[in-house]
Amino acid sequence: MAGVWRFQDLVAWQLAWSLKQRADVICQNPAVKRDYRFATQLREAAASGPANLAEGFGRNFHPEFARFARIARASELEVLNHLLDARGRGYVDEMEFDQTDHAAKKAIKAVNGLIRYLEATPKFGRK
Repeated sequence: MAGVWRFQDLVAWQLAWSLKQRADVICQNPAVKRDYRFATQLREAAASGPANLAEGFGRNFHPEFARFARIARASELEVLNHLLDARGRGYVDEMEFDQTDHAAKKAIKAVNGLIRYLEATPKFGRK
């Protein structure tokens, strides 16, 4: 992770943050706002991805960071599930669905790469 000094420098975090922002836009939809439970679940799942990557970055060793990255991946997959549900409920149109689906899959791919790197270098970390 040469050149990564802050958690915001991580591509996986940047893409998770972008997904969170897209979820926030969906939650502003009046129909979604009325479905408070759904909106809360989507908002919390989307916020969990970047938050867990930030927390994991703060850990000293790669195995600890990898654990938080796996939690972030699970949250991003949960967002993807909520997105499918939003489409089924008619809360998002096909264009918004496709754009957010693409953002979720990019975020998941990036965190998968981060996890692979962290698991391949278990003896490394920051002091």
